[in-house]
This record gives sequence, C-alpha cells and structure tokens, in this order.
Amino acid sequence: MSGRSSICRIRNGLATGVIALGLLAGCNSFDSRASGALDSFSAQQIFERGEFELERSQADDAAFYFGEIERLYPYSEWAKRALIMQAFSYHRDQDYPNSRAAAQHYIDFYPVDDDAAYAQYLLALSYYDQIDEIGRDQGLTFQALQALRVVIERYPDSEYARSSVLKFDLAFDHLAAKEMEIGRYYLKRDNFAAAVNRFRIVVEDFQTTSHTPEALHRLVESYLSLGLLDEARSAGAVLGYNYRSTEWYADSFALLTGSGVEPQPMGDNWLAAIYRQMVRGEWL
Repeated sequence: MSGRSSICRIRNGLATGVIALGLLAGCNSFDSRASGALDSFSAQQIFERGEFELERSQADDAAFYFGEIERLYPYSEWAKRALIMQAFSYHRDQDYPNSRAAAQHYIDFYPVDDDAAYAQYLLALSYYDQIDEIGRDQGLTFQALQALRVVIERYPDSEYARSSVLKFDLAFDHLAAKEMEIGRYYLKRDNFAAAVNRFRIVVEDFQTTSHTPEALHRLVESYLSLGLLDEARSAGAVLGYNYRSTEWYADSFALLTGSGVEPQPMGDNWLAAIYRQMVRGEWL
C-alpha cells in the first residue's frame, strides 16, 4: 500500500487533532476549504491547525481556520480565542482591512475581555503599518492616530499603552513632516504666503515635534521675503527662546541681522502672541 493511501486511510478516523489535520492536507481528496470539510472536527482541533499554519508562516491559511471556528462553534470560548487570532493572522499576512474587521468584531462582541486592549491595538496597527513615505496622502496617519489614542485613553494600564504612545508620537511627527515638505515646496517656488500657512500649522498644531525649529526658521525666511519684518523678528524670537543652540537659530539670526534687525517680538502678530505666552509658561 502506498504512503499516500495510508494517509487517506488516516483521514477516515485513525488520527485526531492537529496531527490529523496536518496529514489531511497532504491527501489529494481532501480540501479543507470545501463546504463542510471541517464539520467533523472539534474547535480545539481546528484551532491547533490554525496555530500550526502560523508556525509555518502560512498566515492566510491560519486566518481561514480560525474563522471556521466561529462559523462552526459560535459563541464558544474557542470562537472568542479564534477571533483575536484571526485578527492577528490577517495582520501578519498584511491583509489590513480584514485584520481591522476581525479586531473590530472582537471589540464589539467582547468589549471588557482581557484581549480587548490587544484587539484595539491590532486595529490601530492595521492603520499604522500602512503609513507610507511622507509624499503620499496622510489619511491613514490620521486614522492611526485616532485608533492609537483609543488604546492610550481606554486601556492606559495595558501592556500596549506604552507602545501606542511611542507610535502616536511617531505618527504625529510624520504629519508634521508632511506639512514641512509642502511648505518647502512652496518656499522654493517663491510662493511665500502659501509656505507661511504650512509652517504656521507646524508651529501651532505640531509644536511638540522635531520639526518646530525648522518651521520657525522657514517662517523667518518667508516673512523676510514678504517684507513683514515684525513677523520675521517675532519668529526669530520664538526660535531663540526655545532652540537657541540649534543651527536653525544661528541661520535665522544671520538672516535677521543681515537685514538690519534683531530677533525680538514685535507688534500684535500671532508669533508675538506665542512669545508672550511662552514667557508666561503657556507654550511648549
């Protein structure tokens, strides 16, 4: 009797659990995705097969098996465990929409379960891990920030909160980088008013990111080019108050003094107001 025939005989009842499922995969007549193919197996057996597929880096197959548990054994403890594993498997397979859907399904059905925090974290990762290079649309970055904030605020004591904070900061910095890129684009083309609008967004909305010193310097450049000396001097003052030791302040100081003025807050413009707030300890 051939080895393959022996395996087919095992399918008829000589083996159980993950071993049986692993052997069945090698039998030509068995298709685990065919209708009813897994109906005779227990939830535990199917779950173990899903774990087996994960171990051999077949995340798509693993997600299928975990999904079958919910279909065959709905509302069981195995179904609950399988759902979070399905979300994980889809994420490992980089099938982010399905990972997000499974994670949301888990949150909807088991909002107070111990794994709810991890489900929310996976949901956030399904956006975060798609954040692309700075030059592309940043809609996913906004969605990642929103989902990460939920982890931080809803599950502050979970093991995923700290990682979410770090990823939130990186995503936030990513958005600021996008604004800087657009601002530099306008600045190089002498569209100074449009450049100012972008750099102002960084200063006002992303002031805690690493891009703020450069944004203030670019504002000095832009305002000087527009002939708005009060605004340029105020931008230089804010830069000097917070980032005096940086190259950006050195460059701005040289630009301002080269134009015959000093970096100091002047007038009632928005940067002078920020400077006054800083003196009172209300900014940065």
